[in-house]
Amino acid sequence: MEWETLRKLRLLFERFPKSHNLVLFGQPSLLHGLSLSINKDIKSRITYSCTLKPLNDEDMERYIQAELKQAKMGINTFDEGALQVIVRSAEGNLRLCRNLCLGSLIEAAKETQKTVTLSHVNHVLIQPHWRTYEDVLKSPTAQG
Repeated sequence: MEWETLRKLRLLFERFPKSHNLVLFGQPSLLHGLSLSINKDIKSRITYSCTLKPLNDEDMERYIQAELKQAKMGINTFDEGALQVIVRSAEGNLRLCRNLCLGSLIEAAKETQKTVTLSHVNHVLIQPHWRTYEDVLKSPTAQG
């Protein structure tokens, strides 16, 4: 969200009854932007904030197992190597973990495999949206 939009929201909420609140979810850059002196009028209206910490590896594995159980799939759907790479690549972020698991499951299904292997996970991780901008520029397909 642009800062100008946030300012307009602040002005709009000044006209609402005091019982109305606005809940914002944002990346760490939002906190940085709020710390700038130009945004102190917005920051002064914050009554509660928190930072979500990334999940640890054990919690990530439990999350994957719970999702597999919910989908009525075996906990051995991902082999050990695939599971380790998924957990490490997701860096404690549930959305990244979910997306990487789904992409890996699709890769396995394309090969009519019932078990996701390291190869399937790596096929997902080489897709441009999983790599940094600099890595994409260095790839042979980007240069040619």
